[in-house]
Amino acid sequence: MRRSRLRHLGLAGLLVLGSLTAVGTLPASAADAPAHSPSSSEQPASAGLLDAMQRDFGLTRAEAEDRLAAEREATGIEPAARRAAGKAFGGSWFDADAGRLTVAVTSDATPSALRAVRATGAQARTVEHSAQQLDAAKARVDRLDAPAGVSSWRADRATNKVVVDVVAGERADNDVQSFLKQARATARVTVRTVPSAPQTFAAGTVGGDPYYTGNVRCSIGFSVHGGFVTAGHCGRAGAGVSGWDRSYIGTFQGSSFPDNDYAWVSVGSGWWTVPVVLGWGTVSDQLVRGSNVAPVGASICRSGSTTHWHCGTVLAHNETVNYSDGSVVHQLTKTSVCAEGGDSGGSFISGDQAQGVTSGGWGNCSSGGETWFQPVNEILNRYGLTLHTA
Repeated sequence: MRRSRLRHLGLAGLLVLGSLTAVGTLPASAADAPAHSPSSSEQPASAGLLDAMQRDFGLTRAEAEDRLAAEREATGIEPAARRAAGKAFGGSWFDADAGRLTVAVTSDATPSALRAVRATGAQARTVEHSAQQLDAAKARVDRLDAPAGVSSWRADRATNKVVVDVVAGERADNDVQSFLKQARATARVTVRTVPSAPQTFAAGTVGGDPYYTGNVRCSIGFSVHGGFVTAGHCGRAGAGVSGWDRSYIGTFQGSSFPDNDYAWVSVGSGWWTVPVVLGWGTVSDQLVRGSNVAPVGASICRSGSTTHWHCGTVLAHNETVNYSDGSVVHQLTKTSVCAEGGDSGGSFISGDQAQGVTSGGWGNCSSGGETWFQPVNEILNRYGLTLHTA
């Protein structure tokens, strides 16, 4: 009896990393679901998330709340603004200074399309290439063989170019030069230098509130009916999973890495799931109420079993990452949030909306860095899962 009780409490501490309850559900195909409007008794952010935003963005409590409100509005109007732009759509991002969604449109956009975009509440900006053209250019770069000195590349909406990140000190490397030459032959490319090569954030076994597969420690992302989602590099299909107390939780039912970085684990044996992102006993837990996609420029926070709560900004969607071990992963979202070993698989959340599970990055939470996550809606759609929401 005591053992069973401990297991229930254990998963409350474990799946709380990003887990959810079945009070309400969001369908797996909810990438374009309408933004949820909280009631006066249903706050979009916990005190813990607001504390982390104040620390990492240098905001006051009121400024953090105002930013979340503006981001919620931007997330809600983005699908309508995208439809209004039609074929002229060049991408979108949240302008933190203006507190509004910016929608890029090509110069051939009709006056009626521009009026329709602005009618949604977004501000319009004219660019040369459409989002479809940018994505096609990035897809051509995806077909190239990237050397170790090239860390990632993406279709950047704000610059309207394909941005290639090169590791510091590697730009003169012959293989890097060859890659950049081929990339420039297929797309309009700009090059950025990053301090170090990215790596995944799995870790060896240490104390804390994680889950384990063999000698690998990772963090839980978000609960779904029957289990939870996490990073694919943390375990292969069929691998057993144990909790913080080393008792059996369940089994990896599906896993994909490289190319993707996602997995889901079924749970049982007396363990249960709960509807929050873990506050680690120092701040309040954060409820999860959906999975509407946050635009580039929006604030985002991460919870992991090593470094706990940290916040930053969404920097890019649909980025291809070339990890230091040679594994290439596509369609990741880049953020300015730090992470360290053991944080892999942990939850990324914007306000009360689930965003994805930690994949990897460069840097650490002492000196800073950048981290990528696998979008959660893709995982739900791939495995036909339903996210638990509060």
